Amino acid sequence: MAGIYIHIPFCKQACYYCDFHFSTNQQVRTDLVKAIVKEIVLQKNYLEGEPLQTIYFGGGTPSLLNQSELILILDAIRSVHHMDEQFEITLEANPDDLTKSKLVEFRELGINRLSIGIQSFHQEFLRLLNRAHDASTAQASFLLAREAGFNNVSIDLIYAIPGETDLQWKADIQQAIDLNPEHISCYSLTIEEKTVFGRWSASGKLKASDDEIAAAQLEMLMNTLEQNGYEHYEISNFAKPGFQSKHNSNYWRQKKYLGVGPSAHSYNGTSRQYNISNNHVYLRSLEKETIPFEKEDLSLENTINEYILTTLRTQQGTDLKKLNQDYGYNLLQKNTAYLSTIFENELATLNDGILQLTKKGKLLADKISSDLFITP
Repeated sequence: MAGIYIHIPFCKQACYYCDFHFSTNQQVRTDLVKAIVKEIVLQKNYLEGEPLQTIYFGGGTPSLLNQSELILILDAIRSVHHMDEQFEITLEANPDDLTKSKLVEFRELGINRLSIGIQSFHQEFLRLLNRAHDASTAQASFLLAREAGFNNVSIDLIYAIPGETDLQWKADIQQAIDLNPEHISCYSLTIEEKTVFGRWSASGKLKASDDEIAAAQLEMLMNTLEQNGYEHYEISNFAKPGFQSKHNSNYWRQKKYLGVGPSAHSYNGTSRQYNISNNHVYLRSLEKETIPFEKEDLSLENTINEYILTTLRTQQGTDLKKLNQDYGYNLLQKNTAYLSTIFENELATLNDGILQLTKKGKLLADKISSDLFITP
C-alpha cells in the first residue's frame, strides 16, 4: 500500500521554532492549489498503480484551506488513484482554525483523522513559541473535533521548551491524557539555525534546554503515557491500540509515497525526489507542466542506513534477518563489539533476530542509529 503527502506551504504567522517551508503571504494560495492538482495528475504513474492507503495534508497549515480547495485536491487524487477500503486521510490543523462548521466540512470530505498542533497548554510557552492560539483554544479545539464526530484525533506537544519545568511538562502530559486523544505525538524542541530561535540562540537571547532535561522529560512522557494505555510505537509517537498513524508507519516501513507541493519529498524504493522549496518557482514550473525537483538514486549503503534509522525508532525494531536477506548486510558481524556494549548497558535487546531499543536506549536513539551506519 502507498501514500500521498500534500504540502500546504502557508501559515498565518511564523512559529519561532519552525524550519519547515511555508509563507505567511497567501496571495497565491488559489494558484498553488491548482498547481498541486496539476502535479498530482502529472505524477499519476509514480506509485506504479499501487492502491492508496493514506493521504496526508501537512505543512504549513492545511487547515487554512477552504472546502472547495480541498475538494479540488481530493478529486484529483481520486481521479488517478485507486483508494484502499481502509483508507486514512489525515489533515494537520491549528487550534485557532477549527470551528464547528469547518470541522463538519472536513468530515463531509472524507477526512477521518485530525492532527491538532496544540504544542503546549501553557499560555507563556505558546507566546514564546509564537503560536497563533491561546491555551483555552488548545483544549476547546479538541472538544469541537469530538463534537463534529472525529474519533481518530492526534495532538502534538513539544517538550524541552526553554524555561519549562518538569512540573509544567507533567501538567501538559496530564491535560493531554484527560482529553483522551487516540494518538499523541511529542517532539523535543530543537533550535534550528534559520529560525527566529536560531537567531536568538546565536545572539545569546535564548538558551536551549540541556540534553539532560530533554531526556528526563522524554522519560517522564514514556512512563506516564504507557501507564495510561498508550503504546510507544515510535520514538516520538504514542497511540491507543489500533490507532497508530498508518501514513507515518508506512514511512518507517519503507513503503512508497508521493510528495506533492513545494518542498515535498517522494520515495519509490530506489530513489528519492525533493521538490523545490520556493512557491513562485514551483508555480512557474507547473505552468509549463514541469515538476521542479531534485532526484537522488539511493546507493546500497544509503538504503541500509535508512532501514536502520527508521526501523530502530519503532516498536517493531530492526529485523537483522531481513537486513541480511534483502541487502546482504550482516549487522551483527559488522558491529559485534558495539552491539555487545549496548547490550551490556541495557540500551537494546536482541530476540530472534530483532534488534530493539529499551526505554533507556530510546533516550539515545539517534546516536545509536548513527553509530550503526555504514560509513564511506
